[in-house]
Amino acid sequence: MKKLLDKDIREPLFTYFDLKLGKVRFFEEKEIGKSRADIMMVTDDAITGLEIKSDADSYTRLKRQARDYDKYFDYNYVVIGRSHLKHVEEHIPKHWGVIACYDEDGEVLFEEVKEALKNSKRKIDYKMSFLWYSELARIRDECLKYKYSKLSKSMLRAKLIEKIKEERLDKLISRELFNRDYTIYQ
Repeated sequence: MKKLLDKDIREPLFTYFDLKLGKVRFFEEKEIGKSRADIMMVTDDAITGLEIKSDADSYTRLKRQARDYDKYFDYNYVVIGRSHLKHVEEHIPKHWGVIACYDEDGEVLFEEVKEALKNSKRKIDYKMSFLWYSELARIRDECLKYKYSKLSKSMLRAKLIEKIKEERLDKLISRELFNRDYTIYQ
């Protein structure tokens, strides 16, 4: 059985979630606190962090990464090569999910070993920090009818958190990330 590297896992992982979830958008190598998330996956009302630990990786940074992922993401998964299957749960929080991947006749296959539970440690302000000012302004204009137009980005985030229910914000954040246009510089 071939040992899988990060580069072997990413594209098949995108296909796996595309087929499983339908509407999904991926952002790679996103800075979160003192870590870098391998993959940030956006669905209609949640953002999921995906940390890849290939057969060639160690758990050296995983404890710190898990703390940072938990601040930003609604759900978290560690995606592992099969060599990590026995010990991975010793290195992740209980609410994290585990997806094992392996090579079978040249095809990368995935098995959800453990489903991720909703992350109660996620902070809405951290999650909103993914949005550009123009995206926050669209939410402001839609929900607060153009009030607070002179606020800084951080003050606007705080005002939106104060005035809009968190469940609605989750959906609005996802909507904005789905619609993000990288041809427009922010």
